[in-house]
Amino acid sequence: MKYRRLGKTGLKVSVVGVGTWQFGGEWGQQFTQEQVDRILGRAKELGINLIDTAECYGDHLSESLIGQAIRRERDDWIVATKFGHRFTGHLQREDLWSPEDVRTQLEDSLRALRVETIDLYQFHSGGDDTFDHDALWTTLDKQVRAGKIRHLGISVSSNLDPRHQATGATAVGASTIQAVYNRLDRRPEEDLFPICVEADLGVLARIPLASGFLSGKYKPGTDFTAADDLRSGWDPARIQERLQQVQEIQINEVPPGVAMAPWALAWCLQHPAVTCVIPGCKSVEQVESNANAADLDLVRDEHPQAWR
Repeated sequence: MKYRRLGKTGLKVSVVGVGTWQFGGEWGQQFTQEQVDRILGRAKELGINLIDTAECYGDHLSESLIGQAIRRERDDWIVATKFGHRFTGHLQREDLWSPEDVRTQLEDSLRALRVETIDLYQFHSGGDDTFDHDALWTTLDKQVRAGKIRHLGISVSSNLDPRHQATGATAVGASTIQAVYNRLDRRPEEDLFPICVEADLGVLARIPLASGFLSGKYKPGTDFTAADDLRSGWDPARIQERLQQVQEIQINEVPPGVAMAPWALAWCLQHPAVTCVIPGCKSVEQVESNANAADLDLVRDEHPQAWR
């Protein structure tokens, strides 16, 4: 495993982390504690030290599973979670941004995770008007000074121009940016990463496997029909378009003998702004595949069509 400095936090994080939205049960599978224990146990053995979750991945369900799994090895992990939404049902959320609501969410997350301090507490895909609410950041700063939060971060919405929040991150005390970035979605290269590099903001690349499309598992014609799978509600034509694009990438860009999933993660890590990728994983085997990305030293000029 390789490690990088997470911006101004100074934390040394593994270049591959563990994303845990799936533990909340919205990706076609319900997880037992034993499964989570095995996944995170293997991740630790492989040198992974960052877990990213959120209070709304289930009603603190993902956090609870993680808290139980790491309760005896808390100091081995950098725990990142998020705030701003309440889980009200499958793929349903209620926005909660008042200082009082955020304090409640923080206390609930601390209990679920079984920790006294959250290493990275992230503003979760809120709008610019919410971001500009000074009372919110004043409340969070008090929680930092109280020792309940080590560092603050911003998880920017993929539906908004991220530049306002990235530019204002330092002023509100945030040291990291989390954003969607993968071979199929390169928008951050133009509008976000230059700001992050200039401000020394650590970057967590979420959905680096493009919701599984870059995993190498799915071919054109695949039908996502499971009712509890997030992708079941997506436009079928758009899904097939993406699957076709992925097939072309696999043929033209992925080196012979290299599995697509670790290649896709390593592709993200070649950008100088990116500190860590946080792919989701449903099994020990997927954790092992993801971790292999740290060993791939891709050269940007080797497959120039991938960087146009």
